[in-house]
Amino acid sequence: MNLPPKVTERAFEQLATIGAGQQGQALRIAVEGGGCSGFQYEIKLDDVAEGDLVLEGGGEKVVVDSVSLPFLAGATIDYTQELIGARFVIENPNASSSCGCGVSFSM
Repeated sequence: MNLPPKVTERAFEQLATIGAGQQGQALRIAVEGGGCSGFQYEIKLDDVAEGDLVLEGGGEKVVVDSVSLPFLAGATIDYTQELIGARFVIENPNASSSCGCGVSFSM
């Protein structure tokens, strides 16, 4: 059985800061073909759809569709603030390599 992705408290707090839940939106994490390394993450605010895995914390939601879920087994969804900017990041144990942009990976 694959472990579902985890969402850090920091990521849920950032969703609350931007008011995602108040707008009835969730943070969608999806995996698509493409990018520099074969697959890329799509991270956006979206509505919850039928069949989504819903991860909840602090009144906020992160959703993953059933096609993307196997690529994100055991991954950690976090929010980071660095000199180059602030963004949601995914630490994915399934990725054998990733590129510098942090959005693309291979398996």
